[in-house]
Amino acid sequence: MGKVLLTGFSGFLGSTILNFLESENYEIIKAGRNKESDIQFNLLKDTLPKVDVDYVIHVAGKAHVIPKTELEKEAFFKVNFIGTKNLVDGLNLKKLKTFIFISSVAVYGVDSGELIEENHPLKGNTPYALSKIKAEELLIDFGKRNNIKIVILRLPLITGKNPVGNLSSIIKAIQKGYYFRIGKGEAKRSLISALDVANVIPHLLNLNGVYNYTDCHHPEIAEIDSAIAREYNKKIRKLPKIILKVIGKFGDIIPLFPFNSNKFEKLTSTLTFSNRKILKKINYRPLSGLKDIV
Repeated sequence: MGKVLLTGFSGFLGSTILNFLESENYEIIKAGRNKESDIQFNLLKDTLPKVDVDYVIHVAGKAHVIPKTELEKEAFFKVNFIGTKNLVDGLNLKKLKTFIFISSVAVYGVDSGELIEENHPLKGNTPYALSKIKAEELLIDFGKRNNIKIVILRLPLITGKNPVGNLSSIIKAIQKGYYFRIGKGEAKRSLISALDVANVIPHLLNLNGVYNYTDCHHPEIAEIDSAIAREYNKKIRKLPKIILKVIGKFGDIIPLFPFNSNKFEKLTSTLTFSNRKILKKINYRPLSGLKDIV
C-alpha cells in the first residue's frame, strides 16, 4: 500500500488519522518534535532529513488561537507556511506520488453563504487563513514542477472526541451553563467528523486537486447544541434575536463595545460549504459529523 509520512500525528485530527491507517496496516513514518516520532525534527527550524516515502499527509499546523501581538501573528506564518516549505524541501522526490495537505475553509474568508465551492475567491485575511493560502500556493506549485499529485483538503468544524477550537468552546459553555442559543438556531453550519477525515485518506491517494470535505448533512445550530446538551444532560437557554440585534446596534455607535451588528450577522447567518466536487471523485460518503459531535 506504500509508505506514508505523517506530521501532526499526536494532535486531535492527526492521532485519529494515525490510528486508522495503522489499523489498515499502512506503514507509517511519524515526523515531528514529539519523542514518539520516527523522525524527530522541528518544522520551524529544520529541513526534513531525506526519506523515501510514497505519500505525505501533512496535518501539523497552528490554529485555534487568536493572535494578540505581531509575534503571535508571525507564528502562524512560520508554522503553517515556512514549516510546510521545510517539509517539502526535505522530501526525496524519487518515490513520492501524492502529498495531502490539511487546509481549512477559513481561506475563503466569509461569514455567510450556502454551499460555497472551491472556486470561490480566497479572501481570508486572518493570520491563520493567509498562512494556509500561502502554503496551498506553495504546494500546488511544488506539485506542478515535480509532477507530484497534490491534494488540498479544506475542512470546516471538525467533530470527535475531545475536539478543539470553536466546538470545544461551545461544549464548555453548555457544560457550565452560560451558553445561549440565538432565536431558533436555524442558521446552518458545515462540519466533518475526524473519523470521516481518517477514513477518506485511502480514497485520496490517487487524486489531485483542491477539495472541500464536509459531512453530507449541514446541521442547524439548534441540532448541534441540542446534541451536546443531551450528552451532558443540560438544557439550552435561548436569547431572542431581536434583543441581540438591538444590542448590536448599540455596539455600532459605542467605541470598544464587545458586540455589534457585524457579530450579530456572523452568529445568525448560515455558512456551509459544498462537498460535491470530492464526492464525484470518491466512493465514500461522510455521515458522522453530528453523531460525533462529542
